[in-house]
Amino acid sequence: MFQEVSSFAQKVTDPANVAAVVIAAASFITLVTIAQPLFSGDKLASRMRSVSTDRDEMRRKHRALLARESAASGLRMQDKGPWKNVVQKLNLKTLLADPNVESKLLQAGLRGPTASSVFYFCRFALPIIFFFAAFLYMFIAGVELKSNQKLLAGMVACAFGFYLPNLVVGNMASKRQKSIMKAFPDALDLLLICVEAGISIEAAFAKVGEEIGSSSIELAEELGLTNAELAYLQDRRVAYENLAKRTTHPGVKAVTIALTQAERYGTPLGAALRVMAKENREMRMTEAEKKAAALPAQLTVPMIVFFLPVLFIVILTPAYVRWQHMNQTNSETVATANAKAVKR
Repeated sequence: MFQEVSSFAQKVTDPANVAAVVIAAASFITLVTIAQPLFSGDKLASRMRSVSTDRDEMRRKHRALLARESAASGLRMQDKGPWKNVVQKLNLKTLLADPNVESKLLQAGLRGPTASSVFYFCRFALPIIFFFAAFLYMFIAGVELKSNQKLLAGMVACAFGFYLPNLVVGNMASKRQKSIMKAFPDALDLLLICVEAGISIEAAFAKVGEEIGSSSIELAEELGLTNAELAYLQDRRVAYENLAKRTTHPGVKAVTIALTQAERYGTPLGAALRVMAKENREMRMTEAEKKAAALPAQLTVPMIVFFLPVLFIVILTPAYVRWQHMNQTNSETVATANAKAVKR
């Protein structure tokens, strides 16, 4: 028994046997390592399919939620006004065609089919209304003008009515852009915080829209619309481009480009957002400094017209009153002296 154990120990500790066991184990591990990818399949592809499936499911749920909210609140606008029939029967969209109307209306925050119909209807009706209103005013006020002068005044009123819708829409777009520019740096900081916290871009847009609504309703609306487009559109790049077109803000355009590159190439979004947030804050500060530097020149005319006359009145009125009082006193003194001289 002792001899058998000793013989087994010698065989186990024999260098040749140990080397054979090590070589066999190494060969087996090598074969398993090489063959494992062939039998396990492509894990990356399966993970990508899983992520794509999850995204499609989230998009489907978001679409259903938006559809329920739209049905409940009546957000799906329908063009049912009387102007629709006028625009369609007279084919005003072709006669008064303007290729930039849709973009102008979107920049002014006017969306849906009703906005374009009302715009073309006003462009058709206002010149007629202003033309007859000018003649009615001249008739009631009794303005004495020649016939050609009255016709010229009516044509000027007609032209003003034709361009009035463009002026109103342009003014609305300008005010909307100023509101977006004022609140966008803060929104970008919030978006950076959400992205660095690991929140998806859809949830980040929704969160930023909720928080920024107290500062700028216009920017909150644009972010909400972009979030809806991200859920509906197959190409997310189109949603980002639409946001840049609606706002016409260089900072927003830079952010959309960064989002598009991150979506396409997988570039880090946090660093780009941090740089753009700093640039937008500096841009806002530059605009404020520019306005402050322009104030002295802008206040020159109002100060000359309104402030200096009041200042002169305040300074010179007491002197004028005192001078009048002295003249009256001197007149009374002279009159008294003359009366005494006459009595003598």
